[in-house]
Amino acid sequence: MDHEAVLSFEYTDAERARRVERSVRPEIGEIGGDRTTASLRRDGGTVAVEIAAADLVALRAGCNTWATLVSVAERGGGVDSPSV
Repeated sequence: MDHEAVLSFEYTDAERARRVERSVRPEIGEIGGDRTTASLRRDGGTVAVEIAAADLVALRAGCNTWATLVSVAERGGGVDSPSV
């Protein structure tokens, strides 16, 4: 993949980050398409989504998708929005 982006979300504590991570982890590898891939990691109170894409259009779409998934996980899990 030629293009990459990292979306990093910081939470007030590791438990909040863990809730978000566990909510979005099932989506890794499940979103169709061969132009974008994503990986997920958590370090304490920070969740990071690494997105790789074949082109800029796919990268933008991947960033939008993962930002939305994280936002939904925050609302569903009662987690305050982080500083991005």
